[in-house]
Amino acid sequence: MSVGDNAATAVERAVTDAHRREWAFVLAATARVAGDLDLAEECVQDAYLAALDAWARDGIPRKPGAWLTTTAKRKALDVLRREQVFRAKMPLLVEPDEVAMDEPDDDAIPDDRLRLIFTCCHPALARQAQVALTLRLVCGVGTGDIAKAFLVSEPTMAARVTRAKKKISAARIPYRVPDAGELPERLDAVLTVIHLLYTTGHTAASGADLVRADVVGHALNLTRMLMALMPDEPEVRGLLALLLLTDARRATRTDARGRLLRLEDQDRSAWDRAAIEEGRDLVADAFRTGRVGRYALQAAIAALHATADSYAATDWRRILRLYDDLLKVWPSPVVALNRAVAVSMVHGPQAALDEIEALRQDGRLNGYHYLPAVHADLLRRLDRPEEAAVAYRAALSLADNEAEREFLAARLAEVLDPAS
Repeated sequence: MSVGDNAATAVERAVTDAHRREWAFVLAATARVAGDLDLAEECVQDAYLAALDAWARDGIPRKPGAWLTTTAKRKALDVLRREQVFRAKMPLLVEPDEVAMDEPDDDAIPDDRLRLIFTCCHPALARQAQVALTLRLVCGVGTGDIAKAFLVSEPTMAARVTRAKKKISAARIPYRVPDAGELPERLDAVLTVIHLLYTTGHTAASGADLVRADVVGHALNLTRMLMALMPDEPEVRGLLALLLLTDARRATRTDARGRLLRLEDQDRSAWDRAAIEEGRDLVADAFRTGRVGRYALQAAIAALHATADSYAATDWRRILRLYDDLLKVWPSPVVALNRAVAVSMVHGPQAALDEIEALRQDGRLNGYHYLPAVHADLLRRLDRPEEAAVAYRAALSLADNEAEREFLAARLAEVLDPAS
């Protein structure tokens, strides 16, 4: 490979890395200037393309995100100036704007990403469209990963995102900070977005690494900003508690070789005690309000896991009761699957198999690799290796993350040859 090829490869890597790390920042900042999501996205895409040539010619900038943001903003301003000139020269051909673009209030929402999240979570859009559009545009989550989170096909999710963008344009929804009175009606969608963003970082849908630390960090930062914006909302406290308590185990979820470790195999002495204490306090605060929602309930479950002296000492009966409460406020098949694990710990794996069979018949978790993975583990515990092997193979066929695939493959090998 020549020196020129090496340089080109370095630039491509830098642009790819900047896309992964900086997309949300660049798009949010550009949308603030453009006042239009389609225009902002187009300008940001153009900026990344321009970076390939400019960085090869001038060198990779010290702050790639700043370079991309400046370039995208300039492109947006150029488009807006051309449109302004067009309107000035041909006033009779252009209808006057019906919706003025408000200047964002920096004091209300201090982060462009959070501002854009509230914009995308507009009540004119269907809830799933709000969340999907925000994850795709603001958070840079791939359409395939969003589809997996919603348990639908990638073409279906791509169509939803396209329809949501068109509706924003057709409804002339402005890019602005919602009034204080508008925040509560958008809060649940915003919380959903941040939670799903964290989830995509906590366990990456694909790739070699189990965790994407940059995505996890973004989700935690956004939640803290949301906490500062809406400190009296118990579900904001619940979400921050859930993320802190879950992320406290990050360093122990894999071994030195990057292999996945089960909860019972993790070194609890290495968990982040400060994060656990903060999370416990937030859970207590949320429960004291008497308005306990799905995030506070999930955080309470995470707190029981995080504070147990050992896996064997975990209060599974209390966890099962919390899952019962969670299913009432959030009747999700994923919650039902997690509850089945708790059932197996309280009443045994055979009792949980009935729950799993109901979920398999339900069909909403088809394509969700954790369903056959849990099924396989229950069969393994019941000493039914042939059936467990079938379920492990099914889970392997659906999993894309390499750390999870390696774990499932090892479990498959164990049930096929227990003596190995």
